[in-house]
Amino acid sequence: MDGSSRLEAKLLYRRLDSVLAALDVSRPGKKVVVSFLEEAFRTLREDLRLRAAVLYAEGREGFTFVKAVGDLRNPTRDSLDRGAPPVSLVLQHGVYIFPDPGAEGTPARTGILPRGPAAALAVGSRGDRHLIFLLVGEGWVREELDFALNTVRAALGSRLMEERARGSFREAAEIQQSLLLDELPEFPGYELAARSVPTEEVGGDFFDFIPFDGEMLGLAIGDASGHGLPAALLVRDLVTGLRMGIERELKVAPVLTKLNRVIHRSRLSSRFVSVFYGELEASGNLIYVNAGHQPPLLFSRGRVSELTIGGTVIGPLPEVKFNRGVVRMEPEDVLVALTDGIFDRRSKGGEFFGETQLHRVVEESNGRPAAELLDRIFTAAFAFGDGGSWEDDATAVVIRRIETPATPGA
Repeated sequence: MDGSSRLEAKLLYRRLDSVLAALDVSRPGKKVVVSFLEEAFRTLREDLRLRAAVLYAEGREGFTFVKAVGDLRNPTRDSLDRGAPPVSLVLQHGVYIFPDPGAEGTPARTGILPRGPAAALAVGSRGDRHLIFLLVGEGWVREELDFALNTVRAALGSRLMEERARGSFREAAEIQQSLLLDELPEFPGYELAARSVPTEEVGGDFFDFIPFDGEMLGLAIGDASGHGLPAALLVRDLVTGLRMGIERELKVAPVLTKLNRVIHRSRLSSRFVSVFYGELEASGNLIYVNAGHQPPLLFSRGRVSELTIGGTVIGPLPEVKFNRGVVRMEPEDVLVALTDGIFDRRSKGGEFFGETQLHRVVEESNGRPAAELLDRIFTAAFAFGDGGSWEDDATAVVIRRIETPATPGA
């Protein structure tokens, strides 16, 4: 995934987060979905080339019409059977883009929408599901629409489940805390330091170290969409799956591909997470995959390298593939991996902490231990935001190579 695509994905999620943040999930589910439909249609209409949207809610006899927004010249149907072709396709796939606008069984031929390219998504659990049918106009891009609708479905479904799951909030916090490392492992020739500060009792950031033996160390950092309970549940699933998968296969790209399928099918998470995973060898070679995460920075003898190779974020699409990148850490090199909570920390003037401030902190800390550099990063970011509370979960991992391991028998 190139830089522009990664930026567009993050912008989409930020827009969705702003829409979702305004929802009152304590209201009945139908009112929540109607409110979301109106605001999301207004927010995403131009980006996705949307012309109209129609909402149906599940009842005893099927799905009944609730709300229509946008450009609808023809009346919509008052009810839909569960077995109707377009309904069956959407319920089966969750998100479905109809390939032939005029074919039998499409929203146009069944009276749901006027003729034209169409797509639909389903949210909720059996007995309390909602269907949203969308009419799209000229210039729409299938890949963008597919990505966005999977994201919308996951995010809205997460919010609908949030109120039901509040009783398990403290349990989720305990589970998440049990996944975080009390003490970091030792890896000869390297200093390790890491910290995660959630904005709520539980957060959507995580870091992890997986020691294989004295010759290789797995390391990970990730950022789930949003924060609070849905993000925490996703972190639980991802960390557990990553540990199990890596230990069994020792091949990170296939493991992330399989994890993506699992997260995509999940209903209890926000289903969007950026992940950076790497395997650091004692010799200094670092093999990594960046799944849509803010690129970690390798500071090496006056040069700074971004670790960008990998693929898209995990969750929105059912099938994705990842590529592996390789870099090398020499003695005194420093690797710094952060989440958006630090990079996007704002000053009173609206400026981002960003790479400029991070570079300054690392350069001023040249030769300092990894733990001290970690402290300086958090201190600088906190001060940059004028000492205000963290607006997003903030996590950092720092690795410093301090020496070349001795050759056995030397």
